[in-house]
Amino acid sequence: MTIRVLLADDQTLVREAFAMLVESAPDMEVVGQAATGRQAVELARTERADLVVMDVRMPDLDGIEATRLIAADDDLAGVKVLVLTTYDTDENIVDALRAGASGFLVKDTRPAELLDAIRTVAAGEALLSPGPTARLIERFLRSPSAPPTAGPECLSDREREVLALVARGLNNTEIAESLGLSPLTAKTHVSRTMGKLGARDRAQLVIVAYESGLVAPGRP
Repeated sequence: MTIRVLLADDQTLVREAFAMLVESAPDMEVVGQAATGRQAVELARTERADLVVMDVRMPDLDGIEATRLIAADDDLAGVKVLVLTTYDTDENIVDALRAGASGFLVKDTRPAELLDAIRTVAAGEALLSPGPTARLIERFLRSPSAPPTAGPECLSDREREVLALVARGLNNTEIAESLGLSPLTAKTHVSRTMGKLGARDRAQLVIVAYESGLVAPGRP
C-alpha cells in the first residue's frame, strides 16, 4: 500500500529535499506541498493524504493550529500528523501532541529515520521513544503551566499498567513481554485503554499518562 504524504514547511528548499527523499521510497508518494499551515489544512482535505509532515513554525497558521484543525475534522479522521521541530529551541512540541499529532522528529534527523518515522506513524503507532522524546514530554507536562486532564481512574489495574508502559515508549510486543501476555492481548488492552480515555492514538495516551501523574519524571 502506498502512503500518501503531504509536506508542510515554509522553506522551499526543505520541502523539495523532503519530497525527493519521500519519492525515492517505493511505498510512498508526495501528494502535495504546503508553505503555510492553512495551505496544509486545505491540501489535507483536497488531496486525501494519509500523513502530513508538519513544520511547527509557519506563516499564516502555524503547525500546531493546523494540526488541531486536521485532528478536529471528522472527514480527516484517518490523516496522521508527524510534526517537525528544532527540539532544543521549539518548546511548542507538547502543544502539537495535545493538538492531535502522532509524533515528532527533529529536523536534523537522518533520511532513513524520516522514512521509518512516516511508516511508523502511518501505521497508527506513536513516534514516542523512551529516550529524548520522553524526557521532553516529562519536562513540559510536569510543569506548572500544564493544564489538568482527566485521570485514568476509569481504567482497570491491568489497563493502567499498559498505559504506563505505553508512556515509556514500549510497543505492543514489548508490553506483552513485560506483562507476560500474548501480543494480541496486549494490543486489545491498548485499544480498550484508548477507547475509555477517548484518545486519538498512542501519543495522546502518553499525554494522559504524564498529565495524570501515572508516570512521572524519575519514577521507574
